[in-house]
Amino acid sequence: MSRHEVRCINKSHKETSYGNILSIGGLNSDGTRWRITQERAIQGMESGKWEFYVKRNGKEVEVIIQSYNGRKFLKTESDEFQNNNLSNLPECP
Repeated sequence: MSRHEVRCINKSHKETSYGNILSIGGLNSDGTRWRITQERAIQGMESGKWEFYVKRNGKEVEVIIQSYNGRKFLKTESDEFQNNNLSNLPECP
């Protein structure tokens, strides 16, 4: 299993209370950018291939899979500051 820091996201423009993230992204160890769809990230997490996290105030906050009305989506575990740190990341270039 490999572990990756998520540094950016792409959202749909549709406002929903859940699951409006289309893709997540970050940096590889060589400085190149990576980006994958939310669907692919979920598949990788469920298969045990990948883990993802977000850094918040120097701490790692785990990205988890949630489900609403049968639709799976990504969010972070709650921390003392926010319920979902993933949604507040900047847009991926």
